[in-house]
Amino acid sequence: MAILEIKNLHKRFGNNEVLKGIDLTLEKGNVLVIIGSSGGGKTTLLRCINFLEKPDKGTISVNGKTVFDSDDPSTTVYKNIRKNRLHFGLVFQQFNLFPHYSVLNNIMLAPKLALKAEMKEYKKQNGASAAKAEKARRLKAIEENAKNLLEQVGLSEKAAAYPFELSGGQQQRVAIARALALEPDILCFDEPTSALDPELVGEVLRVLKELAKSGKTMIVVTHEMRFAKEVADRVIFVNEGTIAEDGTPEQVFDNPQKERTKQFLQSIL
Repeated sequence: MAILEIKNLHKRFGNNEVLKGIDLTLEKGNVLVIIGSSGGGKTTLLRCINFLEKPDKGTISVNGKTVFDSDDPSTTVYKNIRKNRLHFGLVFQQFNLFPHYSVLNNIMLAPKLALKAEMKEYKKQNGASAAKAEKARRLKAIEENAKNLLEQVGLSEKAAAYPFELSGGQQQRVAIARALALEPDILCFDEPTSALDPELVGEVLRVLKELAKSGKTMIVVTHEMRFAKEVADRVIFVNEGTIAEDGTPEQVFDNPQKERTKQFLQSIL
């Protein structure tokens, strides 16, 4: 069974129809790379998948469960969207770290907020004393996990640092660790190297390659064609709101079927 299934996804901004009926599936452990020209719809697709934008029409399913259905109002209320967003971890172009938190606390923040909500219910069921002990235990586990994630992205020595003390590449690696902290089903990257100086791109791509090797399910919007060729299990070319080309890296890069795909690849390779 596919971990992600999208059917007939549409998104419009005013009179501009950006997504025009996207159908897409993604298998667990696979890396999907989305390429395309600016304005073609690839970032909007990613933002709809993780509910930063609300699709106008279509369905989204994760692990066989429908998490969005434009015909089912219960899936579109904020409480459910907020819950279902936890299936996805998102890494932005601009890092979006909290400047007043240390690196370690940036990674711990979302799990701690989730824990706070859980502890309210736990306290009702088990009493204040038990809740206090359980909270302390889980906070320790959250901190240990954050330290392990920092080690995974090669930044153990920066736990106490603040974002302004880091290079762009280091900030992006912290953002990746933060996305991993809630153990999402699918990691989403929106052009994760586009805001970096060329010499810093490699360190971020190395982390992404290691995540791919570890079996993480990933969706990556990128202009890094070499990365797409080396790491992707599947590549889709999004053009004018539709999937114009879909296949393995070898199929898309070496033997594209659509003339528009050929033109795009010739312009960037």
